[in-house]
Amino acid sequence: MIEKIVVPDIGENVVSGKVVAVHVRTGDGVAVDDTLIELETDKAVVEIPSTAAGRVTEVLAAEGDELKVGDAIAAVDTAAQKTGEAGRELASGQEEIRGAPAEEEAPAEEIPGPEKKIDTAEPKAAPAQADEGRDLIPAAAEKVPAEQKPAAPVPASPAIRRLARELGADIQAVRGTGPGGRITEADVKTHVRIRLEGGRTAAAGMPVGAGEPPLPDFSRWGSVETVELETVRRLTAASTAVSWRTIPHVTQFDKADITALEDFLKQNAGEVARAGGKLTLTPVLTRICAQALVKFPRFNASLDANHGRLILKHYVHIGIAVDTPRGLLVPVVRNADAKRITELAVEIADLAERARNKKVTAAEIAGGCFTISNQGGIGGVGFTPIVFWPQVAILGISRAATEPVAVEGQFQPRRILPLSLSYDHRVIDGADAARFLRWVCACLEQPMALLL
Repeated sequence: MIEKIVVPDIGENVVSGKVVAVHVRTGDGVAVDDTLIELETDKAVVEIPSTAAGRVTEVLAAEGDELKVGDAIAAVDTAAQKTGEAGRELASGQEEIRGAPAEEEAPAEEIPGPEKKIDTAEPKAAPAQADEGRDLIPAAAEKVPAEQKPAAPVPASPAIRRLARELGADIQAVRGTGPGGRITEADVKTHVRIRLEGGRTAAAGMPVGAGEPPLPDFSRWGSVETVELETVRRLTAASTAVSWRTIPHVTQFDKADITALEDFLKQNAGEVARAGGKLTLTPVLTRICAQALVKFPRFNASLDANHGRLILKHYVHIGIAVDTPRGLLVPVVRNADAKRITELAVEIADLAERARNKKVTAAEIAGGCFTISNQGGIGGVGFTPIVFWPQVAILGISRAATEPVAVEGQFQPRRILPLSLSYDHRVIDGADAARFLRWVCACLEQPMALLL
C-alpha cells in the first residue's frame, strides 16, 4: 500500500519551515528513520525521517518549498519493503511501483492549487463521517462562506464546526493544537481573536507583514535592491509581532554593583575553562534567574487567556538568546535550578556554538520558561526586550560600566551593570517586577550568596 510521509510535529510553536535539502528521489528504497529532507525552521535545521520502509513512488517536496506540519513529503509503497539491509537497495532498471489495482480504480481526490497532496487513507464514508478527516486543506479566502466551499476533511467535531460558523470563521483556516492536529474550541476562538486584531500569525503559516498597507515605489527616488528575508529572520519577525500585539509589555529597569562579582569571575575562570566552559555573567545570571523563578513562581507561568487561567510550571528551563548569522535563536537550558554554575557555563557554551553552526535541534529550543538576552558584549546602556510568548518575562543585560558610587561617605569607582526586565502586565504587577529584579541585583552584588 501507499503511505504518505508528512512533516511531523517538530517542536513547541514550530509549525512550518523551508526545505533546504532533499535526500531521496522517486524510485529510491528507504528504511524507517532514513532522512528524507532537511527543514529549516525559525529554530533550527531539522532532519525529517521516514516513518515507513519501502520504495519512494513520489517526492512531494522540493528544495525551497515552504512546508507546514502535516504537509506531505513523499509517498512510499510499503508493499515494496524488503527485509534487512536489502530494504535500502533498488533493483536497477525496475519499473516504478504504482499503487495496488484497487487504489488505481479509486484514486485519492486531488485538491486544485499549487500544493498537490496525496491522500492514501481509507475511502471516505458517508458525509456525516467527514468530521473524522485526515489532513488540513489549504485555506481559501476568509470571506467565502464555509458552506460554499467543497467539502474538506478537517479534523474537527460537529460542535466545533458549528462554533466556527457562528463566529464567522473559516474552519479550514484554523490551526488545530489538539491530538493529531484536531481543532479545539480554544483554537477557533484564538483564530477569531487574531483576525479581529487584524494580525496574521506565524502559527497560522501566514506571511510577515500581512495586513499592512502596501509600500510605495521606492525606485521613484533612486536605485533600490530587493532581498528576500531568510527563514529565521522572517519567522522571527512574525513571532515577535505576535508577542508585541498579544502581550501588554512593561519594562522594569535597575542596576547592580558587580564589582565583587567580576573578581569572583576572574578567580574562578580557570577552573571553569578546564571543565570546557567559559565563566561569564550569563551562566551566573542563569543560575540566579533560575532561583528567582522558584522564589517568584508567577514569573514561571503562562497565561491561558482563552480559559481565564494561569499555568504554573514546576520545572525551570531558561532560554539563552544567541546571536547567529541566520538571526536570533534561543536554545534552552533544562532544569537550570538544579545545576551548578560550572555546569551551566559548559552547557551554555555548547548550545551557543551549535546554534551558530546549525547543529542545535528543535527539541533544544523548545519549552523555555524565561529568557535571558545578554547584549553586554556589544554595548548599550539599556533596552526593552520583547517577551517570548507564551512566556511572561525576559531579562535584558547591557554593558557594565565604571561609575562613581558613594560608599561610606566616599565616592569609589564601581562596576555597574544595567538590567531590563520586560514582563506581561496581565500576569505580573509592577511591584512584583521590582521585587524580582531587585532580588536578582542583590544576588549579583553578593555572589557568595549563591552558595547558600
